This record gives sequence, structure tokens and C-alpha cells, in this order.
Amino acid sequence: MVLLFAFCCGAIAANLYYTQPIIGLIAPDVGLSPALASLIVSLTQVGYALGLFFLVPLGDLLENRRLMIATNLVAIASLLGAALAEQPNLFLVVSLLIGFSSVSVQILVPLAAALTPAELRGRVVGNIMSGLLLGILLARPVSSLVADHFGWRAMFMIAAALMLAISLLVLRAVPKYQPQHTASYGQLLRSLGALLRQPVLRQRAFYQGCLFATFSLFWTAAPLELIRNHGLSQSEVAIFALVGAIGAVAAPIAGRLADAGHTYRASLLAMLFAALSFLPALVHPLYSVIGLAVTGVALDFCVQMNMVLGQRAIYSLDANSRSRLNALYMTSLFTGGALGSAIASSLFEHFGWAGVMAVGMALPLVALLRLLSATRQTAANPA
Repeated sequence: MVLLFAFCCGAIAANLYYTQPIIGLIAPDVGLSPALASLIVSLTQVGYALGLFFLVPLGDLLENRRLMIATNLVAIASLLGAALAEQPNLFLVVSLLIGFSSVSVQILVPLAAALTPAELRGRVVGNIMSGLLLGILLARPVSSLVADHFGWRAMFMIAAALMLAISLLVLRAVPKYQPQHTASYGQLLRSLGALLRQPVLRQRAFYQGCLFATFSLFWTAAPLELIRNHGLSQSEVAIFALVGAIGAVAAPIAGRLADAGHTYRASLLAMLFAALSFLPALVHPLYSVIGLAVTGVALDFCVQMNMVLGQRAIYSLDANSRSRLNALYMTSLFTGGALGSAIASSLFEHFGWAGVMAVGMALPLVALLRLLSATRQTAANPA
């Protein structure tokens, strides 16, 4: 069942990242300028954040399997719309809907936590997240290869077919789960404010929002740098992105560290090395592509580790509110990701890779300073 959940999560989450390495192909085809190209990625992430906030809380109210299938059907329609879109505004709208309807992955993860004993929860969530993260990381090389050989529209057709297969798999294999809540949808949304007052949730959401902004900034700008300044083709960019998938091994490691009580130290190291991961890009120009690859692997590792550490922490707050806690956490994460994606192409156009590096290093350092500040406050006021 863990393997099944991991596969479904990876396949669904991949919808958010197919466009990331191929915005340079999509934008001119649908009539978007180079400076606005990264809006394609950022609007997908904005849509995902909206879906997290408005749809995922329903996981604490409605039968989970039925809710997942309903959102998957909307995703299929949205992916087909992207494949057929000819106008920039229409493509941006369906990009938003792709993100909005891909949130069933964040219903699966809390469901797995609910079905798992507490002493194994970090390990199981980490293993499932490794599948999710592998889907995210493999989406980039797959879309580059497909776009290079069959055109970018074929990628959306393939993604729609995959989502149909996932829907059938969920229908047949995922167990039904009816939450115990009897509150209305409005009451669930209003309860989000009370949950957000929990310091652990706010802190972990801020940390991961900063790191995911860096993650999205790097992976939106890196293909532009590789194609324009290093002469790589889309297929070669696919190989580069495939190297970054090595970072997915961080998820199960993070789950075991969290279960063993090492959340603070692991978080500190993840934030520090996320900032330092940009330094290999400063090597001699002859080796700069290798330096960028090292940055991609190290950054992915740090971001994925910190995400699982945060999920393990928030799932321990309230067993009856896991879907809503996860919704708030992931909304903050993808809000940061949308910000990173939105500024990527403009930052690259105006300041080059040096500008991307400066912002990419600064965001994890802001998270690190917040972690150290929160630790000092706790030490000074031990409640």
C-alpha cells in the first residue's frame, strides 16, 4: 500500500512540473513574451495553493477516495485544455486549473498518516514522499524529452492519459476512509485560523516556503541558463534534470531522522546547505554545467528533507485535523514556490545567473535566521 500511495502521489504531483523546463517552447507558441514565460509555472503553483486551501480541508469531512477521483477528473479536463490551447490567456487559465485540481496528492499523504501507527509515521510518510518527490523531479526530464521529440502538446496528452489510469487505480485499490468530523465546510474553513495560531505550524510553513521558493527559482531559471548560455538542447536539459532526481533519497532519510528526534539539527543543516548549494556554480566556466548539476542535487536534497521534517512535526499536532494542517503547510510551501517561479524569468532576463544565485542563497538564509530566532525565544521562555 505504501508503494501504491507513493506511485500515485508521484504521478499526480508531476502535473505541476511538466512545464518548468519547456516554458521556452510553450511561451512563443501561445503568444507569451520571454519575460512573462515563468507565469506559466507560477500560476500552476498558485492554483495548487488555492486547491490546498479550499479543497484539501474537505479531506477532514468527505470520504477521501471519492474526493480524490473527483479532483482527478478535473485535472484530466485541464490537461487536455492545455494541450489544445492556442491563446495566452486561455493557457494561463488552464495552467491555474491544472494546479488547482492536482491536490489529491495532499489528500493521500494525510490518509497514509492516519492509517499508520505513530511510531512508524515518519518513516511511512517519508517513503511516500520519496515517491511524490521522485515524480516531481522526473517530470522535468520526461517533459523535456517528450517536447524535444514529439512537441510540448504531446506531454499534456500523455499526462491526461496517466491521470485517467491513476483514477482507475485509486478506485480499485485505495481503501475508503470516512473522517469522523461532522462540521460543515464553512466551519472547517473557519477552523483554519485557529490551527494557524499554532507556532509549530507557522514556523515549519515559513521555513519550507522560503526553501521551496529557492527550489522553484532554480528549476525555472536553470533550463533558460543551460539552453541560452551553455548551448544545451531540450534532451540534454532532460539529462540534467534527471541528475537532480537523486535528491529524492532525502525523504526517507528525513522521516527516520524525525522519528529518532533529530528534527531541529536536520532542519538547521538543510537550510544551511540549501544556501551553500549555489556555490558550485562559481567554478571555472568549463565546468559550470557540472557545478549547476551539483547545485540541483544538493538543493533538491535539502528542500525535500526539510519538507518531510515539517510534515512529521505538524502531523503530530492534532490527529483529527491532519488534512487541514497539511493544507495550511502546503499552501505556504506553494505560495513560496509560486513567488520563486514568478520572478525567475524576469530576474534571469535582467540580472543573469548572478541575480538568480543571489536571491537563491538569500531565501534559505532567511529561513535559517528564523529557526535560530525561534530557538532562542523558546529557550528564553520555556513554557
